[in-house]
Amino acid sequence: MTQPAHRRPKPAAVLLGAAALALAGCAGMGGKPTQTLPPADASAPLFDAAGADRGRADFYKDSDGLRIELVARGFAPGTYGMHVHAVGQCAPPDFASAGPHWNPTGAQHGRDNPMGAHHGDLPNLVVESGEIGRATLKIVGTRLGGEGGLLDADGAAFVIHAKPDDLKTDPSGNSGARVACGVITLGAAK
Repeated sequence: MTQPAHRRPKPAAVLLGAAALALAGCAGMGGKPTQTLPPADASAPLFDAAGADRGRADFYKDSDGLRIELVARGFAPGTYGMHVHAVGQCAPPDFASAGPHWNPTGAQHGRDNPMGAHHGDLPNLVVESGEIGRATLKIVGTRLGGEGGLLDADGAAFVIHAKPDDLKTDPSGNSGARVACGVITLGAAK
């Protein structure tokens, strides 16, 4: 028996597994947050090329790396590539100033690439009709600062792309234009 649309469960989380120093992630979309989170250790308010608010990525330190809590607003239903980029700049209109994906180990792109993945490679964001895009992501084996940390001398940025990431094509998974960008800074966004 098919459940009515208002009673169907939300999409299942997408799990990513990887070895130490590789990316592992989980993305769950839609619905409302079920918990109150402590202040973030770092955050990235997201904006599009016109300067409109497109959400926020909050970063939390944990025992095996960084956890990212994402809220993405104003996106049409669909699938979008997401990455952490190597430079803390988000100059519109194309956000090319954010540089390439954050890749401190010199890997190739994508969890499905035998030579991958970049530390900045993340699962795709899936936005359901009538929902705000939400995801919980994990970057295992990394930290915010210090030797090899995310926030080095030129910082880092969180970027959402126009198309899905194919998770294998180097250097960016054919994920298309950069449609939202946020500079990652220490502390919670105001």
